[in-house]
Amino acid sequence: MKRSYAVYQVDAFTKEKLSGNPAGVVLDARGLTDEEMRRIARELNNSETAFLFPGKPGEYDVQVRFFTPAKEVPVCGHATIASHYVRARELGLDSARVVQKCGAGIFAVDVCKENGDCRVVMSQGRAVLGEPLSREHQDRVLAALGVTHDDLRPGCPMASASVGSPKLMVVLRSLDKLHSLTPDLEALKELSGEIGCNGYLVFTLHPGEEPLVHARMFGPANGVAEDPVTGIANGPMGAYLVRNGLIPAEGDEVRFTAVQGEAMGRPGSMEVRVALENGQPGEIQIVGDAVVAFQTTLELDA
Repeated sequence: MKRSYAVYQVDAFTKEKLSGNPAGVVLDARGLTDEEMRRIARELNNSETAFLFPGKPGEYDVQVRFFTPAKEVPVCGHATIASHYVRARELGLDSARVVQKCGAGIFAVDVCKENGDCRVVMSQGRAVLGEPLSREHQDRVLAALGVTHDDLRPGCPMASASVGSPKLMVVLRSLDKLHSLTPDLEALKELSGEIGCNGYLVFTLHPGEEPLVHARMFGPANGVAEDPVTGIANGPMGAYLVRNGLIPAEGDEVRFTAVQGEAMGRPGSMEVRVALENGQPGEIQIVGDAVVAFQTTLELDA
């Protein structure tokens, strides 16, 4: 007796196959153990794989669990985009709001039907913004990245931002420097436990240009050397920019585009939206496209 599971390889934050950020999606993961989910994630070898379970009427529509090749993580931006893209496509959904439960809580996800395809809007809630790192930890982060204090953009504190998976914000002056980074991943991994961040979003700002942000994200603590496009990092980064006066904060909302993955040859982009409350960051959303690269059936012994 075999158990069969539909498995999808989805490229998120892009409409072009073999670009953006790949995520595995198991559309109906009922019957899988935690260890089986971890081993499937290891087999697919994406930064994250999403496993979908039925919802609980009156509370949420779908539960999604996320696994890296090494362990379960509470939330993942690009795998959320991938999951709801596949779910909408396979269920034939029209534009709709879906309530998702994951390890970081319960969030709304909007599926927007456009020209026969879907865009996915992930609500991330409010960001938790940390205080600047100590000088000692800043020096160690810079050494691990292979840069100096002179490479940092002035007025941009090295501090964490989180919507459930804390990332350290590091803002550089130069796009060339960003693209040439070859960090010491073991040193970054060791630092992660000390500073309470499981990843490092290193980026440049380009006011008056589109996109506003070019970024790279290193996450060795989660078993991911570099992630192509990271929704769970770029969303709270928007709140960080607002809080520190690095982006004009006028009206009810700021919107901008962030590009990531260029240095890896897998570029992808997303729109980041941050609601404003008296000039301070409120609710965050990220908006992304996706495309199915391939799908298959996995058979396991009962």
